[in-house]
Amino acid sequence: MSKVKCNHCHLSFDDDIMIKEGELNFCCKGCQGVYHLLKDDGLDSFYDKLGNKTITPPLKTDNDDLEKFNTASFESSYVRVTPEGFKQINLIIEGIHCAACVWLNEKILFETQGIIEANINFTTNKAVITWDSDDIKLSDIILRIRSIGYNAYAYDSSVADKKATQAKRDYFIKMMVAVVGSMNIMMLGVAKYTGFFTGMSEEVKWMVHLGEFLLSTPVLFYSGWIFFKGAYFGLRNRVLNMDFLVASGATLTYIYSLFILFGAKGESYFDSVAMIITFVLVGKYLEVIGKKSAVDTLDKIKSTLPLEAVVIKDGIRDTISLNSINIGDTVEIKAGDKVPVDGIITKGSASFDESSLTGESIPMYKKQGDLLYSGTINTDSVVEFEVRKDFKNSTFSSIVTLLEDSLSSKPKIQSKANEVSKGFTVSILTLSLLTFLVWYFFGVDLGFDYEGTNHFEKSFIVAISVIVIACPCALALATPMASLIGISLLAKKGLLFKEAKFIESLALTNTVVFDKTGTLTKGKLKVVNSNILDDDISKLNLLYSLVSSSKHPVSNAVKKYLFETYDLQYQNLEEIKSIDAKGLSAKYKNTQDEEFILLGGNEELIKSNNIKYEFKTNKTVYIFVINEKVIATFELEDEIKDKAIELISYLKENNIETVMLTGDNENVAKSVCEKLSISKFYARQTPVQKADYIKSLRQEGKTVVMVGDGVNDSVALSNADVAIAMGNSADITMQVSDIVLLNSSLSSLKKSFEISKRTYKFIKQNLAISLVYNIVTIPFAMFGYVIPLVAALSMSLSSLLVVVNSLRIKMK
Repeated sequence: MSKVKCNHCHLSFDDDIMIKEGELNFCCKGCQGVYHLLKDDGLDSFYDKLGNKTITPPLKTDNDDLEKFNTASFESSYVRVTPEGFKQINLIIEGIHCAACVWLNEKILFETQGIIEANINFTTNKAVITWDSDDIKLSDIILRIRSIGYNAYAYDSSVADKKATQAKRDYFIKMMVAVVGSMNIMMLGVAKYTGFFTGMSEEVKWMVHLGEFLLSTPVLFYSGWIFFKGAYFGLRNRVLNMDFLVASGATLTYIYSLFILFGAKGESYFDSVAMIITFVLVGKYLEVIGKKSAVDTLDKIKSTLPLEAVVIKDGIRDTISLNSINIGDTVEIKAGDKVPVDGIITKGSASFDESSLTGESIPMYKKQGDLLYSGTINTDSVVEFEVRKDFKNSTFSSIVTLLEDSLSSKPKIQSKANEVSKGFTVSILTLSLLTFLVWYFFGVDLGFDYEGTNHFEKSFIVAISVIVIACPCALALATPMASLIGISLLAKKGLLFKEAKFIESLALTNTVVFDKTGTLTKGKLKVVNSNILDDDISKLNLLYSLVSSSKHPVSNAVKKYLFETYDLQYQNLEEIKSIDAKGLSAKYKNTQDEEFILLGGNEELIKSNNIKYEFKTNKTVYIFVINEKVIATFELEDEIKDKAIELISYLKENNIETVMLTGDNENVAKSVCEKLSISKFYARQTPVQKADYIKSLRQEGKTVVMVGDGVNDSVALSNADVAIAMGNSADITMQVSDIVLLNSSLSSLKKSFEISKRTYKFIKQNLAISLVYNIVTIPFAMFGYVIPLVAALSMSLSSLLVVVNSLRIKMK
């Protein structure tokens, strides 16, 4: 079925769902209405400025809007398929303003048939939803979210930023209405409480109550509307949330004050009504600001890519949006431009600043045939390259997606906190009711102080204070706020965590297993001694061809040595095989149809093929054999990586056991471990043996981190609690690791342990703060030592204390 672009939003959809209007096509009535509004107001030049870019259609609730989520074009842009065959999408859920909102949405989604998983991050409002398309359609998931008073749309970074800005503005307006109303009520309160001590006529007192009523009403029903809305949808779905606590506390106080206003005896508490709403709103607004400062790192990373690129087709240069670039297109990059997508240079050469990916400040020279990664900067001349990955799957976009996904995951400690907070609201309402009953019926017998008020008034106000002072949000906010800041800080150091839970795993690690080559050593071996036993150039040609067929550091070093020492020719080899942890084998037939069996590798390879050759060295060795005869031997050395000694010392100081696994020989492994003071190592390890060793450590109950090069150690990495892959190829490391180390620096690896431990410490501090706050303040309120407006202030301060404490993670 053909795809047609909407004349307003420029998104492409199936032709049969479009609204037709002559030659115009609209994906929905919202786009149709906005298009004509702009035309009528003479603002249609907007579409010239928009160019090829797409925008989000206006919010709609009709069937056309929902059906659009099921179209193939929509799914190709936003939906991905998991390895298990389920569908997955990133959504922004609009209307979330507290941790209870997150819990409500997750609860509703988990109870929906067909939804496999739903994780919502409070700090970003981003939801990662996985579902079985055989059981439920995406439009039904959107409808389910809307049924509880929220809205959802496909995640797009630019649109999400606009939505966040709008939400912040709405919060600010509501907050300012509440602040102005509360300040004026406080002025009237000065007169009321002065009259309480000096005397005030009933008529004047009634006028003061009336003024407070007029000021508190818009604060409660306009500024506080979000709490009523949240409470309503919570009740509709049989959930008592924090909104219910705020709304019920303020409303009950408001109703009681109305009775006082219209003739009942006692004091009105309209000031408390306004203060409850104001303090909670101010707290929420400051939370929004705190969240924004925490996600600034992610925003900066995303903003480094251009919006458009120059594509050359049939000699014609055309500027198009990144989403419109296809694999196979030719893109032109000028000096100073950023590479938009991954590709291979087809024309020209230039130096590229790759610091955004690797942290390496020295530009890398790239020529024809070399790979270019998105996000890197061309520093000196014009090049053309062929696109190998579209924008969605390019390196830089994948890194951003990885970062965003990590913010949607949850550490184990947060699950425990969520368990504690599930029955929080019911418990508080029960305590509030018990408090009222005890004060009203038994207060006199227990010697409670009623301060001249009647029994009902004092009992009622104390019970309201219990409701208002309780704060489940501080408990629910404790983990995600600290995790977000920790992940943002780690990203600055070139460390990208696939999931936030790995912060906790890294902090609790007691064993770290290292690969040797390319991890603890530089992986750039150098031939320091060679012994050519047969200098026949044809045989050296075969050696050169064999080492050229491998990417292993030993083969690369021997190849480099041969290239610099001899003038050799490449020969076509047959049946090239890689032998785990030993080397390579191959066959070669010359023009006389003579067959030669080639072997190249370490001593273990020679022994396993029953070839006798004495070779004593404590260095890495490479032996080349033709038809069971040793032709040449090479001794190689690898330098220890910078900061390796410092990293191992840090791990030991923190009682973390270090182990080195390597496929190299015993002497080489021992030499490296002696330099690094690593007491435990295992040499001549195959990938399977490495994986088995990792499994055995975990069976002993140890939390194991495996650090490898991301390719040869993929089996071992997949069996560790946390896999950290080191290497320059970002797309490979992302596939096999839990943590992506972009710059391969061991100092950054040390930082990952330090920041993870620090973040985990602050998570525990936040949980302690929230628990101690509720344990201490609720009894104070129950015994009548806290009035409602002070309770509201305390409730907001507890959440702010968690936010401020989390921001301290960045101070070191």
